[in-house]
Amino acid sequence: MKHELKQDIQKVIYSPRHIAGMVKKVGAEISRDYAGKCPLLVVVLKGSVVFAADLMRSLTIDCEVDFMIVSSYVGTQSVGQIQVVQDLRADIAGREVIIVEDIIDSGVTLFSLKKLLEERGSSSVKICTLLDKPSGRKADIKADYAGGKVGDEFIVGYGLDYNEKYRNLPFVGVLKESVYSHK
Repeated sequence: MKHELKQDIQKVIYSPRHIAGMVKKVGAEISRDYAGKCPLLVVVLKGSVVFAADLMRSLTIDCEVDFMIVSSYVGTQSVGQIQVVQDLRADIAGREVIIVEDIIDSGVTLFSLKKLLEERGSSSVKICTLLDKPSGRKADIKADYAGGKVGDEFIVGYGLDYNEKYRNLPFVGVLKESVYSHK
């Protein structure tokens, strides 16, 4: 018997229609700010892939895309430094870079990633995120482009996961605590 992912969702925060509106808004802001330019979108895998695909289609400017996998966690503990699991293929020296992220929570990994890309000689590094969770922030980092905000809840869907599940849900919802708590 197939497990129905939707039954694990406590409530939907952002519907597919609302998400489409957020992506369109962010795409318009980036297109305006980078008119006549060709930024490199650095998509942080895996969670950002759904957002990045929709974001690219919403842009009215030229852009290039590359992918990175980074981690600053060993198990559930942040180690404070990022490990580059999959690096960029593009040379970013002198390039305008936009990091595309699914959510900014603690900001620890993103802070280190932005610093790394700046050290590699990019002319600018901006951050674009679908969702911002300011209550979780542990690093001094903020989004230059953000679709929406979320509270201190465990959210999944539209690329966001729990144990590699729920990424394919077309909405963003709160995961029932019984799914991830081991009490």
